[in-house]
Amino acid sequence: MKRRDFIQLSTITGVGLSLSATSLLSSCTNEIKEFHSPEYRKLVFDLLKEWCDGMIKTQIIKPSDPKVHGLFDCPACDTVHARVMDAVYPFFYMAKATGDKKYLDAGIASFEWGKNVTREDGAWTNDLDPKSWDGTTVFGAIALADTLKYRGDLLDESTRNRWYKRLESATEFVYNRFPAVGSGNINYSATTIYALHLIGKLLNNQKYLERSKELVSQIKSHFSEPNALLFGEIQGKNKKALSPKGLPGIDLGYNIEESLNNLVLYALDENDEELLKLLKKSLDAHLDFILPDGGIDNSFGNRMFKWTYWGSRTSDGMQPAFSFMANYNPALGTATFKNTELLKSCTHKGLLHGGPHYVSHGIEPCVHHTFAHAKPLATLLDHWEHLPKIDKSEPLPRAVANGETYFRELDVSLFGKGDWRGTISAYDSIYSQRNDVRQVTGASLGVLYHNRVGLLCTASVAIYKTLEAYNQQPQPDKDFALTPRIETFKENVWYSNLFDLEATFTSKDDTTKIEYKANVQLKNEAFEIVKETASNFNLDYTATSEKLEILATTNEAIKTPTAFVLPIVSPTGEKVNQVSEHEVTIEKPGGTVKITSSTAIKIKDTPKARLFNMVPGVEAVPLIMPFEDKNQVKITIKVI
Repeated sequence: MKRRDFIQLSTITGVGLSLSATSLLSSCTNEIKEFHSPEYRKLVFDLLKEWCDGMIKTQIIKPSDPKVHGLFDCPACDTVHARVMDAVYPFFYMAKATGDKKYLDAGIASFEWGKNVTREDGAWTNDLDPKSWDGTTVFGAIALADTLKYRGDLLDESTRNRWYKRLESATEFVYNRFPAVGSGNINYSATTIYALHLIGKLLNNQKYLERSKELVSQIKSHFSEPNALLFGEIQGKNKKALSPKGLPGIDLGYNIEESLNNLVLYALDENDEELLKLLKKSLDAHLDFILPDGGIDNSFGNRMFKWTYWGSRTSDGMQPAFSFMANYNPALGTATFKNTELLKSCTHKGLLHGGPHYVSHGIEPCVHHTFAHAKPLATLLDHWEHLPKIDKSEPLPRAVANGETYFRELDVSLFGKGDWRGTISAYDSIYSQRNDVRQVTGASLGVLYHNRVGLLCTASVAIYKTLEAYNQQPQPDKDFALTPRIETFKENVWYSNLFDLEATFTSKDDTTKIEYKANVQLKNEAFEIVKETASNFNLDYTATSEKLEILATTNEAIKTPTAFVLPIVSPTGEKVNQVSEHEVTIEKPGGTVKITSSTAIKIKDTPKARLFNMVPGVEAVPLIMPFEDKNQVKITIKVI
């Protein structure tokens, strides 16, 4: 049901909540304490407070109507975000930290609204439909458990007892819902491990603790070789299913922002040395994908339809795993610090926006991003004395990269040369064949980043589809992929290397340059090769310290108009100059980006002078380089 219809149809029958809370906050003070890592802590605390204040502004306060009281009125989505009760934990943290009753009231209201999506079996559903997805109960259970464990004293005894009973029923559902690793996507298995451990100790329930250990023994086989990337993000019963290239289902966003968090919290609390050793290796591998500004390169992830530049839209955030393990590798601390700064920069009017260019393109934020990512900040603050020192002194691997790092289990290569950073992907593991959602593949350029000017190119899904209708915002403009590509249209059917799951590439790395040579085919969404025109292309990339070159060639006759499409990431306001038929410049704060082409460069007309794609939430200037009467297009990108 749409949110506005739900609000309008609700009847005024409730009598509201009558919970005495003022006296329960009397022990709260704003006592000034000294904390280690004060700069990072201030960033975390201030951002959490800003988000809590922002959520309160969207919260519907109507005690007479329990169908809407406590619900968030999302600025962007005409749907009910039924996981609103997850916000109880950050609200309760802020209530105790500040002594301000408004946060306690907001937390109680958001949690009590969960009665609208409560089932008899203990589940909270992800939608008003009682038959809708119920696996997200595990996240609500953790939020409630943390609330009761750390802030239960803010509730009167009757309410506290009632909430404990609700926790028991939710946990029993989780226990039965995910009995083994693989009974859901790997993020649910990892989260269930920590949920049963946390709640088993809180409720003194040995059954939950034993199941948690059983799941841990099973999940250790879900780390890839050779880089220990957690896998199992794939629809279908077999979470170890491999792609035609023999690659497992991996999504970096869910790994970093959800699964690894919960496994780290379990392993540290249980002192599981075997798991900790595995997690250290895994975190180091995932760290390679953190861009110099804290962005998460999930361009290739097979659930990247929910990718936003700072992470993943409805998961929790990278902060717990990377913060708690920063004593092992200080660069993990740098990563979480920079990523939190990125979250701050994407926050406007109290809400986390789903990408860096939402405001410049006039896109409203989905409130789901905020209440999901608020929880891990509260977790950090409640465990601050257990965190290692966190600052930005240790450089990120990708900030100082010089050469190539190839991930065999992904068929993805990361490169660094001079100030250039990039990602080449031929990853072919698709999350859902039924919905045909595809991440960057086809030996495409998933990310191009320059240390002076930032993000220059980025992948998007080939075609934006709402695989998870309640967890994705609608695309505001006409859909246009941001991934650099070769493309042609025949009889109004789109053919591109973006659909070539069989593409291959080789690389050569020496002291002066990195070269990639790829063989790709132009295919449509049904994986059919274009006919009666050129379909086989060579796609080469060369990176030196001065420039990046892209060369697209074919030995076949081009009988249908074909072009190389190069969207350059650029927010509204940056000056774009068509210097000549073969040269375009874009002026950025850190320098001017100069794009030259062997063929004419056409800037695609757009209503707002920029294209926008929800994945990963950025604007771009679309440059089109037709092959014209030649069988090659050569493009050079420089920063001057």
